[in-house]
Amino acid sequence: MPMHKRNALKLIAGGVGWAGAAALLGVNLTGCSDAKPSFNAVDLTGADYARDFQLADMNGRQRTLADFKGKVVVLFFGYAQCPDVCPTTMTDMAQVKQKLGQDGDRLQVVFVTVDPERDTAEVMKAYMGAFDPSFIALIPTPEQLAAMAKDFKVYYKKVEGKTPTSYSMDHSAASYIYDPQGRLRLYARYGAGIDPMVADIRALLA
Repeated sequence: MPMHKRNALKLIAGGVGWAGAAALLGVNLTGCSDAKPSFNAVDLTGADYARDFQLADMNGRQRTLADFKGKVVVLFFGYAQCPDVCPTTMTDMAQVKQKLGQDGDRLQVVFVTVDPERDTAEVMKAYMGAFDPSFIALIPTPEQLAAMAKDFKVYYKKVEGKTPTSYSMDHSAASYIYDPQGRLRLYARYGAGIDPMVADIRALLA
């Protein structure tokens, strides 16, 4: 047996492992590596929640994740009268789509309102249109919203205002990201940045 092969076997036996032995033998292990891609957002691959939904969009069409197969889906919970987190997130997502260039067509932003009482179809059409006409808003019934919030582990609560219609909504501010096969992959915290989001989406599209 050639000397370098005997040395490689000694390395394996000594606990150095296949990587060290492969280096000695000049073998490239890249093609058979099980290494997972490195993401900026929290990796939720394999999570057993937030797997799907069935809700009407602002055009009255019933939607599920299967409708967006082939695209990365970024799903966010918010409401149209939100003063800061929601418009900031939607503005960021519009910039993310622009930065993706041609791949921007393979991104679908989905906005689920936590304020179905005020966020009517017409309100949500105008709200989505203010950021990007391709963005879709889903409008659950109060019962659907409660069930979805439980399944997706998100928080929302009505905060009374000075008048019955001037209330605000406390709500979770992160986004769920699904790969083109419709599988939940990432949890992106609010304010994580545009470039990190672009990088994560490109990795999922690759």
